[in-house]
Order: sequence, then C-alpha cells, then structure tokens
Amino acid sequence: MKYDVIVIGSGFGGLICARQLALSGLSVLVLERESQPGGCLQCYRRGNQTFDTGFHYVGGLAEGQKLHEVFDSLGLMHLPWHRLSADGFDQVTIAGEKFVYAEGFDRFADTLAGYFPEERDALRAYVQLLSDLPPLEQSGGISAYGYLCSKFRSPLLIDVLAATSMKMELRRESLPLFTFAHVNSSFIQSSWRLRGGGERIVRSLVEDIVGAGGEVVCMAEVGELMEHEGRIVAARCNNGEVYEADIFISDVHPALTLNWIHESTRIKPLLRRRVAALENTGGMFTASLVLKPDTLPYFNHNKYIFRKANVWDEPMPTLCEEGVDRVMVGCQVPQEGTFTQQVDLITPLPWEMCRIWQETSVGHRDEDYRQMKHNLAQACIRLAETELPGLGKMVEHIYTSTPLTWRDYTCSPNGSAFGIRKDCRQLLLTMFSPRTPVSNLLLTGQSLMVHGLEGVAMTALQTTREVLAMNL
Repeated sequence: MKYDVIVIGSGFGGLICARQLALSGLSVLVLERESQPGGCLQCYRRGNQTFDTGFHYVGGLAEGQKLHEVFDSLGLMHLPWHRLSADGFDQVTIAGEKFVYAEGFDRFADTLAGYFPEERDALRAYVQLLSDLPPLEQSGGISAYGYLCSKFRSPLLIDVLAATSMKMELRRESLPLFTFAHVNSSFIQSSWRLRGGGERIVRSLVEDIVGAGGEVVCMAEVGELMEHEGRIVAARCNNGEVYEADIFISDVHPALTLNWIHESTRIKPLLRRRVAALENTGGMFTASLVLKPDTLPYFNHNKYIFRKANVWDEPMPTLCEEGVDRVMVGCQVPQEGTFTQQVDLITPLPWEMCRIWQETSVGHRDEDYRQMKHNLAQACIRLAETELPGLGKMVEHIYTSTPLTWRDYTCSPNGSAFGIRKDCRQLLLTMFSPRTPVSNLLLTGQSLMVHGLEGVAMTALQTTREVLAMNL
C-alpha cells in the first residue's frame, strides 16, 4: 500500500502531524523504532508505578491563553490537567535565599519586586516583553543574558529570572532571547501538571490517528530514505520492510534524517557537513524516587535549588566534594489522598561524564556506570534535602536515567535534551524551516525552532500546514 504521508518518529511533533493530516482525510502511517510511541513523552513502568521520561509540567493552558487553543484543537484539553499554585508555581532557592514565581505577568513582576523593589520598573518592562513575545527577526539576534544584564542592575535578580530554566540550556554567549522568552512566557501565564503523566497525551493522539484511519507501527526503525528523480519515494526499515508515500515527515534530528538519504541530487555535501557540525544542547540526569507511603505531603509547585549563585555558569562536569550544584524537584499529583508517591530530581549532566560508555547500550553497562548513577542520585537527594529535610529516608526505590538513556531511546545525539543548540550569533544556521531541499521531505520537532511542548506543537502545526498546501 502507498500512503499519502509517512511520519518517521512518534514524538509529540510527529504525532501532532499524523493526527491533523489523518483527520484531514489523508492516509497516514507513523513509523517508530521503539516498542511504544511517544518519544520524550513516553513513560516506563516499574512494578505498579508509571514514570515520565521528559514531561514534567506545561504552561499556558488556561482558557484564553495561547496553548489552550492549540491543545483544544488537538483534543488534549479533556485530559486531567492539574493547575499549579498561583501564589508560587515555581520556588527558587539560590545559596539559601528563597524566591517565588507567581502566576500572571503583573503578579509575577510585583512579587519579585517585593524582593527587589529598586527593579520594579525593569521587571514590568520584562513581563511586557514576555507578554508581547516579539518575533524572531526582532529578538533572535539578541542573547538572553545580554538582554537581562542591560535591563537589571542586580546580578542576583538576573540569576532568579533564569533559575527555572533547567527546561532549556543556559549559555551566556549564545542562548537567544527569542528562545528564553518563548519558553518562560507560557509558564508564567499558568502552569500545569498532568495526572497520569505524558503517556496520556500520547494515548490520546494515537487514538485519534487510528480512529481517523491512520496507522502507527512500532519496532520499525528507518535505515534509508530512497530518493528517485529528486523526491523521496520510500522508507526502508532495518527489518527489511519498505513503505511508499507521496510525502515524508521526519520527527527525528535533522542530521540523522539527512543520513538516511544515502544518495541524493538535492542534498548537497555542504548542507550535510553544516548540519552534522551543529552543536547540540546538553543532556540531563534524572533520579525518579518512589517514596514510602504517607511520608511526603504533595507540594503544588516545582523547586529549583542552586547551591551557589552560579545559575548562568556551566554545570559542573564532575561531582565535586559538595555534590551537584543545582537540581529541579518536582512531584507527581496524587491519584488520591494528600501524599505524593513519586519525586523527580533533575540536574544537567554533560556528555563528558557519559563518554566512556558511549559504545554501550541499555542493559549492557558496567558497575562503574551504575555507581556513577548511584552517586549522582545521592548527590541530588542531598541538595534536595536542603528544602525537603529527610527526603532520603522516605525513599523506597530509585530509578535513574542519563543522556545515554535518552540517546538510546530517542536517537537524540549525545542524549541532547533540547535538540540543536540555538545560537543568537548565527541564528539562520541553527534554526530550521520544515521545508528541505527535497520537495516532499519535511521536518518537525524540537530542533527546528523552539523546544518544549508549546514550541514543538507550533512547529508541528506549521509542518502540517505546509503538507496541506501541497494539495495531494
């Protein structure tokens, strides 16, 4: 059978494209290399517990806010969303000093002005920027750090405004203001957790795809995109299966996508080299803690804890005597009662700490690797205990993941958490259009423009519009 559209990769972006195109009446096939769809939204189970991999919270879902309209159009607003505290959806601790992020642009500015009264006018200007979200051509060439330093006199406030940005990669010299503003804006509007985790999003999208006549095939790893007369005609999987279509969408890293096209009249060697040479963002270490029953009351916010005032510094590449220097702490919304069962501890983990095991795969790593993960988990717990005393004694089980885990399950180079590193100094080289030099091959996913659920959703809808404009 020949399909109208084949989507390669079942991450959030790929599933959105497949859903929208299937509901538009096109015949759609999704090819996924893993045993379950979802990419960074997939969950895993240990015993009777379900754990998220890359999804923790999302912003802007209240009625009248931008992502509400998008998620409503994707059939996702019926899911059991849980709103975080308006008084402080994120709590920041830097070198022992505590600050809160309050919901709503005006309230956010006023609350921080309570800590920094001399910066009140600058804070109001900052939230106006987040509210207006200037387009890429106006803000893309400006660094986030440079902007903050030009607006605020207090180095501590600059740290506070960036402290919740473990959901992106903070780099003084390169992080675009465009990326920083877009990622932070929606969370300040309103922040939400999802009971049951990201797999509910995946399940809803897959059900809609199948309900509209589409197909989702797992354990189908693409090894080649076959080009003929300047167009992709088929995807050959490593299991020998060949699937034909009129249009192909890749929800996989652009460098990996180009590698599938072994011979091409459209993809020039210069483009291949340029994309292959692009730097990727760093990865994350996650320790998912299963707690003993009724030991930790649920807290309706996230905690961002920094040992020192070094938010914009590179994360420590090795464990120092003190342990890790930063950690994000989040917890699962209880299905019933007032106690949480799971706590996630997340900290950046440079690839250098994983490189020694880069030739290994999941389930085939040595005792040194397991010891490294144990040490990191304990270091994260010790830092988290500065805000949650006695946390370590509440733990029943610990499950961990590293950039190696991400690489093996999501094909993200070096376990990159946010895809290609966007650079305000060379923006046109590090941001991508859905279009490629091959007319019927399109891209989607976090490496194109902005990562995160909002960024990926907007990119996927743009990719969908490009396909529908082709008038199949």
